[in-house]
Amino acid sequence: MQTFDSDGVAIAYIDVPAQGAKGGGTGDPVLLIHGFASNHAVNWVNTLWVKFLSESGYRVIALDNRGHGQSEKLYAPEAYGADLMAGDGLRLLRHLGIERADVMGYSMGARIAAYLALDYPDAVRSLLIGGLGFHLVDGRGLPQGIAEALEAPAGTPAPNPTAASFRMFAEQTKSDLKALAACIRCSRQTLSRAELSAIDTPTLISVGTLDTVAGSGSELARLMPNARALDLPGRDHSTAVGDKLHRKGVLEFLAQRP
Repeated sequence: MQTFDSDGVAIAYIDVPAQGAKGGGTGDPVLLIHGFASNHAVNWVNTLWVKFLSESGYRVIALDNRGHGQSEKLYAPEAYGADLMAGDGLRLLRHLGIERADVMGYSMGARIAAYLALDYPDAVRSLLIGGLGFHLVDGRGLPQGIAEALEAPAGTPAPNPTAASFRMFAEQTKSDLKALAACIRCSRQTLSRAELSAIDTPTLISVGTLDTVAGSGSELARLMPNARALDLPGRDHSTAVGDKLHRKGVLEFLAQRP
């Protein structure tokens, strides 16, 4: 991995050139933004997204969000606003000399991608939101107690099954638990209906039909002027990201967007 300085925060990333054009791509850059407690490898490499997009003719850039993976760890919750992490994405594109890219995020990464499209519309050619639907607006989805479970001594019972699963996942990915606790306390901002209506970027919203974390993709799409939803049958929040229909839908969307 490489690193760069994003306004004083060291951000790690990969930059993979297009390997072919079987999907009709012409080397256009795609920025991938992973979800909470994950990293670029777990979210995008292991699920074959990097390989798939590269072999389909796209240049693939994927970062480790601040506090995650090999990027710098911060311990103040206010350092993890979705708008601040969107700024990391923009500065990475500028660092690489990229003026405009397709931006794809999953779960927390989708929230960051939406902020990137709202705050820096000229930098986002298209927006691909995965694992996040109407809960981007109403703030529902994950229960309370995740930060506390991450900070608790090993072996302490978590307040609910979801918090327990995040603790287990964070340990499996060898994450910095205190940095993640700070992140979850400040990274779940919502967007208003007015803000969503201002995002006229071509948008695809992909959500599994069994996903109880994301909220309805169709409801979210109806609030945006240039968005459509893709349902992923039989997939939940953890299984939708690498779904074959998800990849097929994204490739078709990229081929059709202006």
